[in-house]
Amino acid sequence: MTGNLDRRDVTAKLLNDRDDLLVVAGLGAPCWDVAAAGDHDLNFGLWGAMGGAAMIGLGLALARPDRRVLVITGDGEQLMGLGSLSTIGSASPTNLAIAVLDNECYGETGMQPTATGLGTDLAAVAAACGFVATAQADRPEEVEATVALCRAAVGPVFAVFKISDDVPPQVVPPRQGPLLVSRFRSALGIQG
Repeated sequence: MTGNLDRRDVTAKLLNDRDDLLVVAGLGAPCWDVAAAGDHDLNFGLWGAMGGAAMIGLGLALARPDRRVLVITGDGEQLMGLGSLSTIGSASPTNLAIAVLDNECYGETGMQPTATGLGTDLAAVAAACGFVATAQADRPEEVEATVALCRAAVGPVFAVFKISDDVPPQVVPPRQGPLLVSRFRSALGIQG
């Protein structure tokens, strides 16, 4: 285990002064982390579809080029959707950032180690796939600059935050799919 950053602190910093930021929260713990930072109509949390967060973010970024899109996901989910990085790099949306909370384990299924703890460098993979900017924060003093990259850099942007494997209490956001879709669409001004 190489990470020591606090997942809730990193997530709160990513969402501080969010304005009209569209947020896709990946399956499991990233969803609880986003909810702990404050429920918001422009949060779209995944309750399933492991590996889909990055592609949902891509769809939003392409559909709404006028809005910044931030995907907050975990290393296990991003590893499952590794091919999405190539698609995103090829599409090259300037308004998309992906922030991976990397604790080097599958937190939802028993803390089994993921490939990131065995040498897979997700930021290097994203760079090889054509992401314009990539970064990795290993220490607290690197978080601020990495958060700023996610929030403002012309993308696509990919950042890894090496978090500890601590398991904070769950903060469960709404989990009814129709409600989440309806409120997200309403917040975007989409009727029907």
